[in-house]
Amino acid sequence: MVGAGQLARMTHQAAVDLDVELVVVAGSATEPAVLAGAPHRPGDPRDASALLAAAPGAEVVTFDHELVPGPVLAELEAAGLVLRPGPAALAFAQDKLYARSELAARGYPVPAFAAVSGPSDVEAFAAGHGWPLVLKSRSGGYDGRGVKVLAGPGDLAGFAEGHWGTPGQPAWLVEEHLELAAELAALVARRPSGQALAYPAVRTTQVEGICRHLVVPAGIPPALEREATDLALRIAGEIGAVGICALELFVTTAGRLLVNELALRPHNSGHASIEACATSQFHNHLRAVLDWPLGQTGLVVPAAATVNLITPAGDVDPAANLPAALGVPGASVHLYAKASRPGRKVGHVTALAGTTEAALASAQAAADILLRR
Repeated sequence: MVGAGQLARMTHQAAVDLDVELVVVAGSATEPAVLAGAPHRPGDPRDASALLAAAPGAEVVTFDHELVPGPVLAELEAAGLVLRPGPAALAFAQDKLYARSELAARGYPVPAFAAVSGPSDVEAFAAGHGWPLVLKSRSGGYDGRGVKVLAGPGDLAGFAEGHWGTPGQPAWLVEEHLELAAELAALVARRPSGQALAYPAVRTTQVEGICRHLVVPAGIPPALEREATDLALRIAGEIGAVGICALELFVTTAGRLLVNELALRPHNSGHASIEACATSQFHNHLRAVLDWPLGQTGLVVPAAATVNLITPAGDVDPAANLPAALGVPGASVHLYAKASRPGRKVGHVTALAGTTEAALASAQAAADILLRR
């Protein structure tokens, strides 16, 4: 697995259960998966020679992030490595403009958008769609990074000219600002031989572009949930996704369901599956990339909620508060062995209960204890 963050850490835990030897490619020996005991080899995800040196004997190469450049992926594939997912599918997670353009061309519902190479392009888009607008980095943005809401033309003044890229290679896209009733995520596990199973849709709550918490069931009409999971299954199949494919979706106040973004790896929105589903997303990611039969994805409890541990400003040590947090009934704590700094995701808490409200209250109570100074 290229990458050794918390997703690799939790995939390693699943690999232990299945007696799968998961070797992670890590930038340092202090990354979360390495600290959890995963065998590791050093490597920069942008360096094809380093990745080739790390991968001899690997049956499959998979990923815990989208940072391996397309040309490097092509070089790895040309060298005979089996990449799951492959470069063509990964492009949908690496390049938001490409994903938007391709999905729109294939008839999938997406927000109105345009590539922009400067303030004049943004203002031209605003002439047809009005302010505010959402400006998104074409690549590299996550957890609120690379996303800026533009209230009006005055918000364009702070961007340097080189910031925009070029007309032939724009670095940003702009999209309409939507009035949202909900944000959803639909996860699919898919094997290269074609078997695919969808997890129940989850409702996510975002603050400044970062998922703060989620609940499942999503509390949406059954027809809307079917539409969301059907979209995820169709897109995963059409782009050739292998492993976990996470589809982030908007539900507008007018009832429209629109595709936001794709991730081709285990995803934050699927963390509740560890406790709440018959098979966790991490077990199914391994099973899928190895082309083994998938585990069932349904809920085994009435309701679950996950609260992400986002460290605030100031000195916070969640591990020091762990014993107290473990006293919250129904709450399961996952710490990632990451040093605290403001705005960093250092763990999550999942709670199970009879209702999503009760589950969220328990998960939040434990999270509040963990983040207490």
